Amino acid sequence: MEMRGMNMSRHDEFGGSTNKGPVQEHDVIMRGRRLLDITGVKQVESFDNEEFLLETVMGFLAIRGQNLQMKNLDVDKGVVSIKGRIFDLVYLDDHQEKAKGFFSKLFK
Repeated sequence: MEMRGMNMSRHDEFGGSTNKGPVQEHDVIMRGRRLLDITGVKQVESFDNEEFLLETVMGFLAIRGQNLQMKNLDVDKGVVSIKGRIFDLVYLDDHQEKAKGFFSKLFK
C-alpha cells in the first residue's frame, strides 16, 4: 500500500494556517532499529513497506527499511511513528531526487 501527500499542517476555514507560535522542533528518536519517533513532520509525501518520504521542518527525510508500517500519526503535533526494520535515514537536499526509487539509484 502506498499513500501520497498527507498534509500535516492545519488550516482554518479561510485557508490560513492555524499553527501559530515558534517554529516546530524536529527530533528523530530510534529505538533498537525497530521503532522511529519523528517530530516536526509537515507532510507525509509517500510511503510503502520499504520506504517513507517525509517533509519535515528541516527538509525532506527518506527512511528505508523492511516491513515498514506507520504505527502512529498525530497531525496536530506533527509526529509520526514508524515500525519495522530500519536500514537508513537520509536527508535529501535536492528535492528532484525525492521520488520512490531514490535508494535504488543510490545503492546500485
